[in-house]
Amino acid sequence: MKYFLSSVLFLLFTKPLPAQKRAIDSLNRLIEKASSDTQRINLRLAQCRIISNDNLDSGIALGLSILAEAKKINYIHGQAEARIRIAGDYNFTGKYDKAKENLDSTREMLAHYPDSGEMAKMYNIYGSMYSMQNMLDTSHGFFNRSIEIARLMHDKGMLSTALQNNAIAFQQESNYPKALSNYQEALNASVAINDEDGEAYIDVNIAITYISLDETKRAEESYLKSVAIARKLNLKNVLAYSYSNLASLYGSLKDFSKEYYAAMEAVELGKEMGDLGIEASSLTRAGDALAGENKFDEAQKFNQQAIAIADSSRQPLNIFQAYSTMGYLLHMQKKYAAAIPYLERAFHSIRESDIYVEEVGRTYANLSDSYEKTGKFEKALDAYKMATKISDSIRGKENIKKSTELTLNYEFQKSQQKVQDEQQKKNDLAKVRQTALIIGLALTFILAVVAFRGFSNKRKANLLLQEQKEKVESTLSELKSAQSLLIQSEKMASLGELTAGIAHEIQNPLNFVNNFSEVNKELSDELAEEAEKGNIVEVKMIAKDIKENSEKINHHGKRADAIVKGMLQHSRSGTGIKEPANINALAAECLKLTYQSMRSKDNSFQADCQTHFDETIKKIPIIQQDMVRVLVNLFNNAFYAVGEKIKRPVQGYNPMVSVSTKGSENNITITVIDNGSGIPQKVVDKIFQPFFTTKPTGQGTGLGLSLSYDIIKAHGGEIKVITKENEGSEFIIELPCK
Repeated sequence: MKYFLSSVLFLLFTKPLPAQKRAIDSLNRLIEKASSDTQRINLRLAQCRIISNDNLDSGIALGLSILAEAKKINYIHGQAEARIRIAGDYNFTGKYDKAKENLDSTREMLAHYPDSGEMAKMYNIYGSMYSMQNMLDTSHGFFNRSIEIARLMHDKGMLSTALQNNAIAFQQESNYPKALSNYQEALNASVAINDEDGEAYIDVNIAITYISLDETKRAEESYLKSVAIARKLNLKNVLAYSYSNLASLYGSLKDFSKEYYAAMEAVELGKEMGDLGIEASSLTRAGDALAGENKFDEAQKFNQQAIAIADSSRQPLNIFQAYSTMGYLLHMQKKYAAAIPYLERAFHSIRESDIYVEEVGRTYANLSDSYEKTGKFEKALDAYKMATKISDSIRGKENIKKSTELTLNYEFQKSQQKVQDEQQKKNDLAKVRQTALIIGLALTFILAVVAFRGFSNKRKANLLLQEQKEKVESTLSELKSAQSLLIQSEKMASLGELTAGIAHEIQNPLNFVNNFSEVNKELSDELAEEAEKGNIVEVKMIAKDIKENSEKINHHGKRADAIVKGMLQHSRSGTGIKEPANINALAAECLKLTYQSMRSKDNSFQADCQTHFDETIKKIPIIQQDMVRVLVNLFNNAFYAVGEKIKRPVQGYNPMVSVSTKGSENNITITVIDNGSGIPQKVVDKIFQPFFTTKPTGQGTGLGLSLSYDIIKAHGGEIKVITKENEGSEFIIELPCK
């Protein structure tokens, strides 16, 4: 178990930072521009944290340099932070005396700041140091102090770290319920601050705890949850570690296909990261899976690769696994003489370790059988004794575990029996009292009192219900009022979209009118000058230019007038009476104005606006201002969707919004399509509900599509949506021709 727990500690305390080189370069630029010595030291401390993650010796050297600089200016907090970082790095190199020396100095410096963040970090490193030396009671004391300060400061990140470390110490004690309790609280803290990579690490450690409790199903769920988060955030080390452990889990369950898949995923990740340990152990697991399916030739090829990589890694446990698995494969094929060298080499790799796990016991058993089959009876007996010793050790641990469970069950049952006995006594006493109350004339008086109290309570209850009814009615009235205001707000929002489009559209003819008016003013001055000079030819030419400019002013003025009249007709408050309208012209105008509205908000916005109209469609009876609201809402949502997708760097993406119409004998179909971000499938059924919106808070009322749905229904039509997340949406409106 020693290797197993050290891997947990390694995973927790060496969580890597993404894009380290980029982060260091950014910090170097900030250090050069630092406005004070303390600011420069704080930036260098942040840099130290990143460098330590990559190389502990480099981190220690930089930490000592920062400490010296902080001492020069007597910057206490800088000195404390530097010593905490140095102590943490010494911790991982096994130099506990130097780690303690720096922590003790920090403790003296921070004596006047008992509940500071630096104190919490310091206690956390103290706890880790004692945990690594198996002084677990001491480590719990320091972790609990760190947890206490983190709670006082409401620092969820610090709280999560301290709780995780405390949980690992409980794992080392085999106190799995306590470990799980601390992990769960740490997970809640990470979720509260949206620390997804923290969640991934905690899920891995929770899975390891479940493995220790033989809760394989829960362990698998936790590993898969960690895999999902790690894949999303590209945390390759967590992904590799999770897949490697999943392979071992599936192997123990004899699910060889899943074991092979998980192992090969871990192999590829190990290669990408250059982690020989992960690559070697995962190749071994892949070979084990193939052997389970009797594919021995393929299994041996994988194991030969694992042996070569394990030898390069110089990690004893990886070497043991690679060689013992090869020996196991040969033993399964009854190639006993060939199996012996591999099994012997496996034990040679861990000769200085005291590992009593099932895999080691199995290897001794295979070696003993191989010795016996090749006539080496004395060696077979020695190996058999070792296998028996390990088996007894494992069985002893299982017996202790079962005994503990039986003791807990016994204590629980005993407490339950005590509760039942007390309850029985109460019941017996109640029966005696009830019998006594029945006897005598006193019963009549008691019943009368009870009746009176019942009547009084009923009266009070009725009064309370009346008050609650009045409150509910008042609240309902307020809600209806608020709903009416929101609906009016949504209608005004639609009108606002049109107004913005009109303003943008009308700007062009107004610019022409203004420009040509200015030109005519200048030409009039020139005309007067030339007339005074008596230059008749020039006067005629200028007069001709003035006339042409006046015609252009007249043309663009009429154009602006037509725009205003047309859109006032669409957006004016109507009588609610249906009138024949050209749906193609209405859709084209609304698309154009909504696009111009988007452009007026963001002049960098560009999208391809397409129209595909059935020209055979005749005018249909509609309430024009209501239909304008529907179309504006749909176009506005479409442009918003493509705008959101533009913000994400999608290669070759060309934003597009289109509207098309198609007529039939009884119906007209209007289709609005966009290739934007789409609507998540899980919320499609809610899209037409009042007050439901997929936009961020403050950017939508959730009434646009709800009102559109009601308007189309009022016209005797239907509206539906077809959508695919990240690929776009298609809104389809069907209206009756009559």
